[in-house]
Parts: sequence; structure tokens; C-alpha cells
Amino acid sequence: MPLLIVAVGIFLLLILMIRCKLNGFIALILVSLFVGILEGMPITNVLTSIEMGIGNTLGQLALIIGFGAILGKLLSDCGGAQRISTTLINLFGPKYIQWAVVLTGFTLGFSLFYEVGFVLLFPLVCTIAVTARVPILYLGTPMAAALSITHGFLPPHPGPTALATIFHADMGKTLLYGTLLGIPTVILAGPVYAHFLKKIDKPVLQNLYNSKKFTNDEMPSFAVSVWTALTPVILMSLRAITEMVAPKNYILLPYIEFLGNPIIATLIAVLIAIFTFGLNRHKTMDEISQTITDAIKVIAMILLIIGGGGAFKQILIDSHVDHYITNIIHESNMPPIFTAWSIAALLRIALGSATVSAITAGGIVAPLITTMGASPELMVIAVGSGSLIFSHVNDPGFWLFKEYFNLTIAETFYSWSIIETIISVCGLIGCLILSSL
Repeated sequence: MPLLIVAVGIFLLLILMIRCKLNGFIALILVSLFVGILEGMPITNVLTSIEMGIGNTLGQLALIIGFGAILGKLLSDCGGAQRISTTLINLFGPKYIQWAVVLTGFTLGFSLFYEVGFVLLFPLVCTIAVTARVPILYLGTPMAAALSITHGFLPPHPGPTALATIFHADMGKTLLYGTLLGIPTVILAGPVYAHFLKKIDKPVLQNLYNSKKFTNDEMPSFAVSVWTALTPVILMSLRAITEMVAPKNYILLPYIEFLGNPIIATLIAVLIAIFTFGLNRHKTMDEISQTITDAIKVIAMILLIIGGGGAFKQILIDSHVDHYITNIIHESNMPPIFTAWSIAALLRIALGSATVSAITAGGIVAPLITTMGASPELMVIAVGSGSLIFSHVNDPGFWLFKEYFNLTIAETFYSWSIIETIISVCGLIGCLILSSL
């Protein structure tokens, strides 16, 4: 019965948005109320869950997306994105530009949280797509696939890091296995699957991308553009490396952790960008402020829709749908890696959040490592890959992808949801292969 209610709620959401053309944020809130009440939650608890879901989802995400959007708009408006894109096109050539995007996304994804990497790379992908005259999804798919794989497979991302701790897995081995499985996975989910999306050629959102063609003298140098854009990556990478190699009592550790916090790192990058992409390009503070305002305007509705997805996710958690699913799985007899993947996958489909699904599944399957002798490192990747499967309307990442790429619901299912499923299934197959060696 609980799963049937969730299914009815998701169906109602699709009807409200597709048939009735209702705004996504309002539809998500209405469906959250509907599902919460039918699941037997007291009405006051339903409202509390909705408030908590929006607050928890946007608490950190709003700042990260906000600073990331500002940094991306400053990069775009000064010609920095054009400088990077033309340099990459000249280096790789238009024929192989997808591989440049894959390499960039996978490299940055080691240190950037998915949302941070997405909003930082999106203006660059837009510029390259327009310059190379290819559909935005043709390049956006490899970028999103690369970032998603690192988010689900590799420490120091929240899900894999938490799982490695729960399973007592070796962080280095987990990183090695995750990278090894991530390379063929990103090729299949990125450049290969992108060829099936060429017919989806949507216009680029102009407020997220500056279509002006800059002259060579107007643009900042390639070094300045890359260095400024990668400031968050440098700071977060420094934090990750220090946490892995430095002793717990290292005197500089608190300061490095502070500077490497995603919010602080993106804020510092914005402050640097105000100078390198603004004042140093002879722009006035009024012009810089206008760029910042334009960046915030375009993400306002995106943030509300993501918050609505967070409210729906919290309703499903607080109504204990996750407990119902895990009780069913525990009664079956499956190999530990497949069991771990299945639990994470079902939780992901029901709850939406990859990190929540991964951590919840981790606590459930942890005893299997000692009782069935499973590799803790492969279990980390199995749960992580399961937590990525078939992102849909209860996942804030679904709405982030939809709104940024200006897609319909159906187009988002055909692109983003399938990309995530390819990544998830490839992760499972890779873990099963490695476990049999």
C-alpha cells in the first residue's frame, strides 16, 4: 500500500505538470501534501516535513547554486567562457570536443559536488555548443554523466565517503575501483548515449549564457579564465587531500577545512571573479552588480522547484516508505553486491535523494560485509551506483537538469533519467565482474 500511494502521487504530479500545465513548484507542494496525508501522517507533521524538506534541501544548495551561477555569469559576460571554449575547440577540434567536456567534467568532479560542478560548467558547455554549432544536450550529457559518476562512485563526495566509513572500506582502494569503473561508464553514459539525443535541440537560456561574440582583446587570458573558474576546485581539492593525508591534530586542518567548504570556496571564487572578470576588465561596480542580479534572477524558480523536490523527498522519508521497502528486500536471498545495489536503487526511486538513499542503504547492508565476506570497497560502489538509478520527479537533480537545459518532462526522462540508469547498471555490472576475479 505505501508504494502504491507513492506511485499515485508521482502519477498525479505528472498530470498536474504535463496535462494541467501547473507550475512545478506548486505541483510538488500539492503532491507532497497529498502523499503525506494518504500515508497516514498527521496534517501538522506533513507541513513540518515539507518545511524541513525545503529547508534542508536549499540550506546549503541555495548558496552553492547562487554563488556558482554568479561565477558562471561573470565568466560568461567577460568572455572568459568563450576564451576557454575556443581554446578547447582549437586543442581537440570540433570532432572530439565531447571528449574535452568529458575530461573536464570527470577531472573537476573529483573535487566538486555535483550541483557545484553543474552550475560552474553549464555556461562553458553552452558556449562550446553554440561555437561548435551542436545541440546543447550533445555536450551537456557527457558533462552531467561525468559529474554524476564522481558523485556516486568516488570519495570525497558525501555518499561514497559516508559509505566507506560505515563499511570500514579503504578510501584509496575505493577511489581506485571507482575510477576504474567510472571510465567505461562515463564513455557509455556520455558520448555514446549523447548520439541518441541529437534530435533534442533546445534553445539555450540566454540569462545563463552570453551570446555576445567577444574580440580577442576583450577576453581575459586562458590562464586567468581557468584559474579563476577552478578556484573552488583548488580549494576543495586541498581540503580533501589534507583530510586524507594529514593527522587529525594537524594545526592547519580547521582552516583548510573552512576554506575548502563548498560554500566558502565558491564565495572566494566569486570575490576573485569580481576583480579578474569585472574590475580588471574595466567594468564598473554597477555593471558587475547587474551581472550578479541577472544570475540570481534566472535561478530563482530553479531553486523553488528544487526545494519542492526536497519537500516531496522528506515526506517519503518521514512516512517511513524506506522501512517498507527494506523489509521486503531482507526477506530475499541475493548476492551481497546485488542486494546492496537493489536496496539503494529502490530507495532512490522512492525517495529521490542519491545521498540519502546511499546512506540509508549502507546502514541496512553493512552486516552483509562480515557475514557474507563481501569486499567493502566494491560494496561502496555498488550502493553508490544503485543510489543513482532512474532519477525522476522526486529528485531535485531531475529538476536542476530539466530547468537548466530548458527541457520538457518527457525530454528529461529520455535524457537525464536514462543517463542515470546507464551509470547505475554499469556500476553494478562492473562490481559483479571485479568481485568474481
